[in-house]
Amino acid sequence: MAEKVAVVTGSNKGLGFAVVKGLCQKFKGIVYLTARDEQRGRDAVEKLEKLGLKPKFHVLDVSKEASIKKFADFLKTQHGGLDVLVNNAAIMKLEKLYPDYEGAKRNIDVNYKSLLKIEQYLFPLLRDNARVVNVSSACGHLSNLKNSKWLERLQDQDLNTEQVNHFVDEYLDSVKNGTFNKEDFADEGKHAEHRVSKIAVNALTMIQQRKYYDRNISINAVHPGHVKTDMAQGGGELEPDEAAKVILYLILDASQNLKGTFMWHDGKLVDWYDTEGDYYYKC
Repeated sequence: MAEKVAVVTGSNKGLGFAVVKGLCQKFKGIVYLTARDEQRGRDAVEKLEKLGLKPKFHVLDVSKEASIKKFADFLKTQHGGLDVLVNNAAIMKLEKLYPDYEGAKRNIDVNYKSLLKIEQYLFPLLRDNARVVNVSSACGHLSNLKNSKWLERLQDQDLNTEQVNHFVDEYLDSVKNGTFNKEDFADEGKHAEHRVSKIAVNALTMIQQRKYYDRNISINAVHPGHVKTDMAQGGGELEPDEAAKVILYLILDASQNLKGTFMWHDGKLVDWYDTEGDYYYKC
């Protein structure tokens, strides 16, 4: 039987690094730490090796299709498949509450649209009974949205990827042409680009779960809490090792029957469709 393989994207520091560390300690198989910068990735591996852990490293830039394809080809050749995938790589620029079009597009390209390419190239490698965790945030809950047209679309139980892409593109068009409306979002639309990207991630999670249900693959989204990372710029509440616990739970301990859910950092399953709930991100 082939040895099990786990991959964590964007894992040379912060939350991703903590997840790799936890997997190296508890996962019975090979763990890949990935990063877009080779030197930073190898430095991260060296830190873990000094703790007696043995992750493997591979370059992966989720914003570049060629990089994703190259990694997928490597995994197929070396291992033939994949058992755990943690989609952690993400960006958020805190200095602008209302970014320009290029800033908004960059956020969405990395945080959401990269997952479409990851699904294209890495999901075919998922073995039966695999587990996928899409790292989201409080920004990903539907209570971040107030636009009734978008809400109706995203609450459709037959929602598809094309419809999610249309929602994302409508937001980007509004930023580009100057029709962006703060009232379409909670909290005066601050960091609407991040809310849109993470709502799209959660919606995609539900769609992916429907696609892969018959192979008993568990795909869930998680809000790991406000983590002390470079993105939080000192505003985070949780240390990465603490925040990683909920992700490690979904990979190592949760029932395989837990599918298509949105888990809060405390392990609570949150109703993603509760548009009146107090789950939205507050700047």
